[in-house]
Amino acid sequence: MSRGGFALLSHPAYLKHLAGPRHPERPQRLIAIAEALKASGVWDQATHLTPREATEEELALCHTPEHITQVREACASGRFLDPDTRACRESWEAARLAVGAGLTAADALVSGSVKRAFCLVRPPGHHAESQRSMGFCLFNNIAIAARYLQRRHGVKRIAIVDFDVHHGNGTQEIFYHEGSVMYCSTHQYGPNPLNPALPFYPGTGSEDEMGRDDGAYTTINVPMPPETGSDMFTWAYQEHIAPKLDQFKPEMLLISAGFDAHRDDPLASLNLSAEDFGALTGLLVDIANRNCQGRVLSLLEGGYHLQALAASATAHAKALAASASGSPSG
Repeated sequence: MSRGGFALLSHPAYLKHLAGPRHPERPQRLIAIAEALKASGVWDQATHLTPREATEEELALCHTPEHITQVREACASGRFLDPDTRACRESWEAARLAVGAGLTAADALVSGSVKRAFCLVRPPGHHAESQRSMGFCLFNNIAIAARYLQRRHGVKRIAIVDFDVHHGNGTQEIFYHEGSVMYCSTHQYGPNPLNPALPFYPGTGSEDEMGRDDGAYTTINVPMPPETGSDMFTWAYQEHIAPKLDQFKPEMLLISAGFDAHRDDPLASLNLSAEDFGALTGLLVDIANRNCQGRVLSLLEGGYHLQALAASATAHAKALAASASGSPSG
């Protein structure tokens, strides 16, 4: 089937989710990305898809009924779900639309109307576990998209690559015992440079966390020490992660696209540049071309320095869009 090009998904409701005064996960993040994408020309070249709201039945693909109720009630009352994660009344719609962006993109990728999609969503998702919200995340957007692809569209093998600087503990927890989803993560690990008595958030993601039962060896963690730069990241993906993905042969590649490993990000201490994110995305596109007809679904996670985030997300989008309308190889 001939596949279309590159899609962007966004929604004004994402700007109404407010996590609190001076919170790093703020609406200006999406505004900065949109302005940079427009200045680069990528915005006008993309197909724009409007996300729909996920239903509660779709949220339940990865979350317990108790968790869904807890999030709904927290949004209604404007309270904290954990010390870092606060909701407001508008957060319920924003969170369901953040999940829904992944579902809308999944439908478009399976139908062949697009080949790659980048969902500019808030709140982010990869820290949300099946039974709790944490780390700015209410629901696990990417995990629900993966389960939806399996249940709705019959996709058998899915790879999730997470290059956010924080380990996606929620995504790992949801798929830890399942062999049909491979989860690969590079992330900062070890003591917190700001408080060495504490681990770097969230404290999970060691190399020996490899999955269990049917999911044995389908969790791939590559922890990074502080000040890691592009050389180690290149090694991690070229020599460690790419061979495992090629062996797994996913039918769809999903990306948790966090840009807080940038050297200027205030919440971490890795040393990547915007160009590094573009190069990494190109490598992942090559893997998708070899294994899954070039199909890539990317969802925004972290990134909290506005200029660094905007430049990195633009490099990511450009690499996704490059040759997206061409014929996939493999």
